[in-house]
Amino acid sequence: MSEVKQEVGPLAGFRVVERASGVAAAAAGRLLATMGAEVVLAEDPAGTLLRREPPLIGEGTSALFAYLAAGKRSVVVEGEEALHALLATADILIDDTPLDQRALLGLDAAVIRRRHPRLVHVSVLPFGASGPKAGWRGEEVNLIHASGEGYLLPNGLSVELFPDRPPLKIAGHFACWQAGVAAALGALSALWTGTGQFVDVSVQDAALAVGAFAIQRLGDGSVEHRTTRSFRFGGVLQCADGHVELLTLEERQWQGLVKLMGEPDWAKDSELADPVKRSSHGAAINQRIRAWAASWKVEDLVARAQELGVPMARYNTPADILAGPHEAARGIFAPIEVPGVGSLPVFTAPMRFGPDALSLAGPPPLGADQALLAQRHAEVA
Repeated sequence: MSEVKQEVGPLAGFRVVERASGVAAAAAGRLLATMGAEVVLAEDPAGTLLRREPPLIGEGTSALFAYLAAGKRSVVVEGEEALHALLATADILIDDTPLDQRALLGLDAAVIRRRHPRLVHVSVLPFGASGPKAGWRGEEVNLIHASGEGYLLPNGLSVELFPDRPPLKIAGHFACWQAGVAAALGALSALWTGTGQFVDVSVQDAALAVGAFAIQRLGDGSVEHRTTRSFRFGGVLQCADGHVELLTLEERQWQGLVKLMGEPDWAKDSELADPVKRSSHGAAINQRIRAWAASWKVEDLVARAQELGVPMARYNTPADILAGPHEAARGIFAPIEVPGVGSLPVFTAPMRFGPDALSLAGPPPLGADQALLAQRHAEVA
């Protein structure tokens, strides 16, 4: 049994029950746990599917599960009454059980509302709990394309270099991470009201919000495609020893870029003084910028760009991020113990609530803590 430290953080004292077989619901629970809530995995005897999700590290621990379950506790729940006894002491339920199985487990919205009227019930499903697609299943590859994001990738420099490549699935679980954030925020919004509510989260909808600009352009009759979806100039630039990302949305940023490039004569052309006209020359500007950036070393270029207020950052490897001075200064990585591997640094949370970074309450639960279930039963009794 893994030791979990006493809760600290803005959600200390709140209890969450999580039934998650997928990344989206588990990611929501992970955010709440890192904010200090006590999050308990209510697992079937076989355990959540996430425990068996590759890649496996150490003594057969899923790397994904280790990250998603860090700081949580686990109990094996058999039978509807045992689950409801656990829910009776909880503030939030996060559940991704398919709709057609919820009634069998006593997890449909009407039953939860009747038996636990003050519980915030967060449903996380591929296409939501209502509407014509509510019963549909969906994996990450389906959802990233159903949200439109896959249709728009690759773009910019990537599609210029490899125009014949098909649409891409973003590495990992991009759509599900977006839904996890939406579910956590939905849970907190409902919790704020002080009354039980049903929060319906669709992974497709959450991922769709990422492409909001593409959706907005539909209003003027423009349908974006990966070959046209890019900023007029900037984007990914190849340097002598790596790549950087450049984005200039404001006039002052453009002026900083001109200064960064040494105020070349071509940048002083009267056609480039007006932002609208400047955008029409995007392809030509990009040729100039790329030729100029090719001789720079990434570290030198980024440092100088940031001095001048030019939005530019390097593309980092995972090792670069773990060793980065910015990340170290903010303390956004914390160690967890993984059997057979030892201590590993993992990302804690994308936010903080004070001068110090949030911490993890402990490692992922390797087994069940049935004593916790007995304690909850005693509280109900």
